Amino acid sequence: MHATSSIERRRRLDAAAERGDRLFLSTITLYEWLRGPRTATELTFVDALFPESEQIVFGLDAARAAARVHRAGDIAIAGCAIVHEAALWTLNPDDFRDIPGLML
Repeated sequence: MHATSSIERRRRLDAAAERGDRLFLSTITLYEWLRGPRTATELTFVDALFPESEQIVFGLDAARAAARVHRAGDIAIAGCAIVHEAALWTLNPDDFRDIPGLML
């Protein structure tokens, strides 16, 4: 099951790139990712894929959107996506399915 879901996620990411979709990264997501053990290659890859100009900052509007949901954790990330009218690409879609106004 895990291998299939990983393949599907990669297929969706490749399809988005082929369509020319722009990818953005929430600074909260970046923080969560950077906390894990990362290799120099992974760090270089993320720096190239998500330059600072493509990162979404958790600002006042995102904080307000997150506060309306009243849940901790990934809500701040969802708030950023909602404010920027962006679809959220995640490895954990079940954590986000019940958030009103969020596109997955």
